[in-house]
Amino acid sequence: MVIPKEVKSIIERLQKSSLPAGRQGFEAYIVGGCVRDFLLGREPKDWDVTTNAKPEEIQKVFPDSFYENKFLTVTARTGSKKTELSEIEITTYRLEAEYSDKRHPDQVKYATKLEDDLSRRDFTVNAMAMDGKKKVIDIYEGQKDLEKKIIRTVGNPEERFNEDALRMLRAVRFATTLGFEIEVKTKEAIKKNSIWLEAISQERIRDEFVKIIMSEKAADGVELLRELGLLKYIVPELLENYGVSQNKHHIYDCYMHAIKALEFTAKKNLNMYVRLAALLHDIAKPRVKAGSGNDATFYNHEIVGAKVTFQILNRLKFSKKEVEKITKLVRYHLFYYNVDEVGESSVRRLVRNMGPENMEELLQVRQADRIGSGVPKAEPYKLRHLKYLIDKVSQDPISAKMLKINGNDLMSVLKIKPGPKIGQILDILLGYVLDDPKKNTKEFLEGEALKLSEMTDFDLQKLSEKSQEEKSEVVVKQDKMTKQKYWVS
Repeated sequence: MVIPKEVKSIIERLQKSSLPAGRQGFEAYIVGGCVRDFLLGREPKDWDVTTNAKPEEIQKVFPDSFYENKFLTVTARTGSKKTELSEIEITTYRLEAEYSDKRHPDQVKYATKLEDDLSRRDFTVNAMAMDGKKKVIDIYEGQKDLEKKIIRTVGNPEERFNEDALRMLRAVRFATTLGFEIEVKTKEAIKKNSIWLEAISQERIRDEFVKIIMSEKAADGVELLRELGLLKYIVPELLENYGVSQNKHHIYDCYMHAIKALEFTAKKNLNMYVRLAALLHDIAKPRVKAGSGNDATFYNHEIVGAKVTFQILNRLKFSKKEVEKITKLVRYHLFYYNVDEVGESSVRRLVRNMGPENMEELLQVRQADRIGSGVPKAEPYKLRHLKYLIDKVSQDPISAKMLKINGNDLMSVLKIKPGPKIGQILDILLGYVLDDPKKNTKEFLEGEALKLSEMTDFDLQKLSEKSQEEKSEVVVKQDKMTKQKYWVS
């Protein structure tokens, strides 16, 4: 791993800047998560620099910068063509006072020493600094915790969580995304102080929750949230599913079924919409459950579940587009389909309700549902057959409507009234276009229509019938190709 030249340049310019009273330059280090990722051999997403220079001094060193916050952070433009390195945040060493709202410090003060700045950080693995020559400043043994794969707070965990309650969620997020364990005292402090998550804005909770959901070990992350008492402040509805048995079609209870479905979507690296829909698709089962044992029923759970999902996502401040799409995936995940039992009209109705652009994601949710039920195969023959039918009904039908000319155009050009001749000419023109799509221009078709209008009625009808046969052959060939695409017969 190498420190990017843009980052080294920032550090060197601060160190070499001239200061009053004969002092030689400022201190400057990369700090926080980028050091952690660097030491783990991961490409850092962001590079942050800390310094003893104050914001106004930083701006003198970097005239092409801006300072628009109260956290002593100046953003310097590097001129790099790489988006992730075009702007780098430089923050003055700082100390923080009380956190009365459990999230933001009541006051931010300058610190004179790097040690003071590192002492205010959340976890040991995020409390390391590194100079431009890769020398690591590690006061809190973050490197040891990296080796042991441990998430541990800097100092007293209860103090750290009382300062900023979001750190409890961040602990779970780091443990999940890094594949680490949370240290025992840190874990106990989270359980004890989990209620303070209520003081955090829903937007910030959502952002951390999504990062957990989007990790490779998303299912482990959600389960860790439950174990630590945090899930009830994020998606308490999911806890209603815990321990609720299902019927003969499932080997897991409602909660574990959702976890297994999410696990499948993470293994397949599917998008956020599918992951959240998989986690929430059966969210309302406990509310509609009737009976017990193998014969229990959950009628309309997808309808009630869509309403519950809508409420959850709105509460967590997801965007309107995200709410609508995920709610739809939950609403229609239970579609019925059996080969030879469900016709094209039913499939067409499903496509219309979901929107053709969302069908692939709906099928992914269905696959996750199957795996979450304990079946060994995500995509059986009938699901492939459904994919074929969806593709088929979503294709534009082969008809005269595909032409760049219509019946009214023909009547105007040929100066004739409505009649069978119009349809026959359109059939023939369609045949021309199926042979060579480049011929589908108004100018070409009008010219050919004029020639066809001079033919006898008998010859025109024969040519029209031939074109209809050729069209049928194209439809059959297209259908065969679509079937081959999904390995169905």
